[in-house]
Amino acid sequence: MTNERILLADDDDMIVDVLRYQLEREGYQVLTAGDGQQALALAQTARPDLVLLDVMMPKLQGWEVCRELRRTSTVPILMLTARGEEMDRVLGLELGADDYIVKPFSFRELLARVHAALRRAAYSQPPAEPPAERPISLGDIAIDLRRHAVTRGGAPVALSPREYELLVALHQAAGAVINRHELLDRAWGEQWIGNPRTLDVHIRWLREKLEKDPARPRLILTVRGAGYRLVTADELTSHG
Repeated sequence: MTNERILLADDDDMIVDVLRYQLEREGYQVLTAGDGQQALALAQTARPDLVLLDVMMPKLQGWEVCRELRRTSTVPILMLTARGEEMDRVLGLELGADDYIVKPFSFRELLARVHAALRRAAYSQPPAEPPAERPISLGDIAIDLRRHAVTRGGAPVALSPREYELLVALHQAAGAVINRHELLDRAWGEQWIGNPRTLDVHIRWLREKLEKDPARPRLILTVRGAGYRLVTADELTSHG
C-alpha cells in the first residue's frame, strides 16, 4: 500500500470514475478536478505527489496548467492526450511535462508510467543524512547536491526530477562530453523506450532556466555528433 496522492484532472466523468477506482485499488489517494482552473488550484494547495493532466479541459487547458505549475513546482506531470501527433507530444515536454500517454490507453500502461515517474521523483529527493558538501558554483548558478537544490543568483530554480538528473550527470562528467544514450539512461532509466528528441527538449528547458541567453548557451554546450557537456568553473573563470 502507498500513501502517495495523485491529482487526476479530466473533464470526462467516465474516465475519472474508472481511473480513480483503479488507482485507489492500487493504494493511491486520488484527488479529482473537472477543469483546468480547479486542477491548478488543487495542485498548488494540496501538493499531490503526481499529476495526471488531461490536455483538453474547460476554463484552462492542460498545457496552460502544466506551464503554470512548472513556474514553482517540480511535481511529476503525466499528460493524458487524445492527440498522437509528435508536435503535440513535444509541446507538452517543452512546457515541463515529465511524460505523456495517448488515449485510448490500458490501465497497465498508465500504472507503469505512474510508478516510473514516482520512482524518479523519489530518487531525486535528498538523502536522510546527506554528507557535508559545499554547493557547486558555476557563475551565478549553485548546485547543492546535499539538498538536491539549484539556485540562480541566489534565487531557487524549480527543476523537474529529470532536469535535475541531467544537470547532475553533466556535472559529474567534469567537462567531458556525454553522449545522448548515456544521458537518456541516467535521466529516464535504462528500460526507457521513446523518442530521443525528448532529451533535446529537456536540455532546451534546462537552458531556459539556467542560461542568461538560452539561444547562446555558455553553460550547457552541444557537441555536434557527440552529445552535450557542462562547462567547468575553471572554464567560466578563464573566459570571464
